[in-house]
Amino acid sequence: MADISAKLVKQLRDKTGAGMMDCKKALSETEGEMDKAVEWLRQKGIANAEKKSGRVAAEGAVGSYIHTGARVGVLLELNCETDFVARGDLFQGLLKDVAMQIAACPNVEYVSIDEISKNIVEKEKSIEMGRDDLSGKPEQIKEKIVEGRIGKRLKELALMEQPFIKDSSITVAELVKQVAGQTGENIQVRRFTRYTLGEGIESDKLDFASEVASMSAG
Repeated sequence: MADISAKLVKQLRDKTGAGMMDCKKALSETEGEMDKAVEWLRQKGIANAEKKSGRVAAEGAVGSYIHTGARVGVLLELNCETDFVARGDLFQGLLKDVAMQIAACPNVEYVSIDEISKNIVEKEKSIEMGRDDLSGKPEQIKEKIVEGRIGKRLKELALMEQPFIKDSSITVAELVKQVAGQTGENIQVRRFTRYTLGEGIESDKLDFASEVASMSAG
């Protein structure tokens, strides 16, 4: 694989408007050839998608997904710029795919890592710093190990960081960018709610042995 320099990544970013990570991946996939990397980004619908990300996305749709057996359900708000795109097959397909993704990811609680509060990050850090396997290690080493663990944990909580269930070679964030590039509009996952049947309900478990014993005593 060709050595992908930061300078080369920046050149591709300046040329296409795609994100740094997308540019690095494009260059890796094309052995560092600029023209092929540009073509790769365009095929994926990512080129110029970043430039659209700052535009207001006030239209869109609320979609739902009920998993087989009706034990898990999802409500999702997906935004775009126009009602025309919101009613299109590409947008509706994305809405369904992302809702299905949420249903398949019980640990996901946030849209992106940016939404996770500092309090939660500090709490996770405190838990990790107290792990037995880190006792006795130098503080600097502990900090580095914990930083890696926290980064992994935060990714597990964020929807956009998840590998797409239909194509694990891309993340949900990359999927959204691809569709945004194809539609020519800014598309944003705004919020979601995941419902699990019976979640939070303390169900009374019938103790048959005790019941039989009490009936016999009576």
